Amino acid sequence: MRKPGLTLAPQQARSRESLNKLLRAAVEVLGQQGVAGATIPRITAHAGLTPGAVYRRFRNKDVLLQTAILRVLEDQAKFLRLSLTVEAAAEIPFATLAEQVINTLVVSYRSNARLLRALRQFLQENEGNAFWRKATKLEMLSFEHLVALCVASGREIKHDDPRAAAALGLMMVIGTLLEVVVNPGDVKLWKGLLPKDDRTLKSELTRSFLSYLGVERKVR
Repeated sequence: MRKPGLTLAPQQARSRESLNKLLRAAVEVLGQQGVAGATIPRITAHAGLTPGAVYRRFRNKDVLLQTAILRVLEDQAKFLRLSLTVEAAAEIPFATLAEQVINTLVVSYRSNARLLRALRQFLQENEGNAFWRKATKLEMLSFEHLVALCVASGREIKHDDPRAAAALGLMMVIGTLLEVVVNPGDVKLWKGLLPKDDRTLKSELTRSFLSYLGVERKVR
């Protein structure tokens, strides 16, 4: 006689695999097609599954996208905490840390610009609901970790409140990236006014960030 539960583990593994495929596909299609174009047929085709795989797990497309986005934000927060601890940041010269953080932000925003644009739109469309509160809390956890890294490294910061200064400085950097990289509008209007390439953008953002915090940038 077959013992109860013998096939449960393989079934659960297949179910988890299908769920992971769906969530990855939802994020990829969202980044490629935007919110309106991230339809269930497109997502399931991208995942190699049928639409029934969505409806067995999610009430509708919005719930699927909410789940996928929350996973992305959770993974981001976890990655940031593991990639650089506050203790490790305390051993890094502040100018070096600032350059590394800003370089990473520019690369990430540039490579994920379409996904970030769709994500921001979806968050705005859900403003105030439970999903929005969870998502903004996760975003804040990631942001607060960046601030904590700056404070730990920033013994040279010349400000009465280093934490507030680091937070505002990072907000200015991120705000610039949202305007220049994620939602640039008609780039022809800005021709000649913005950095000519991402290398220059990184350099100027780092210069501005350090200058605001009163930290001297060592010339190499």
